[in-house]
Amino acid sequence: MNLNTKDMITKKLLDAQEMVRDFEMFSKKTEDREVANLFKSFAEESGMQARELQKLVDKYH
Repeated sequence: MNLNTKDMITKKLLDAQEMVRDFEMFSKKTEDREVANLFKSFAEESGMQARELQKLVDKYH
C-alpha cells in the first residue's frame, strides 16, 4: 500500500481519534480508580496528538 503524506496523516488522525474514544470509554467502565485515571490521561494525550494531526490535515487540504 503506497500512501502519500496526506493519506498517512489522515490515517493516524483517525487512529488517534479512535484511541481517545476507546480510552475514555474504558476509563468509565473499569472500577479500578488507578486504571481509570491512567486511561483518562492516555485519552488526553491521544487528544493532543489528534489536535496536532488535525492541524497538519488542514494544512494539506
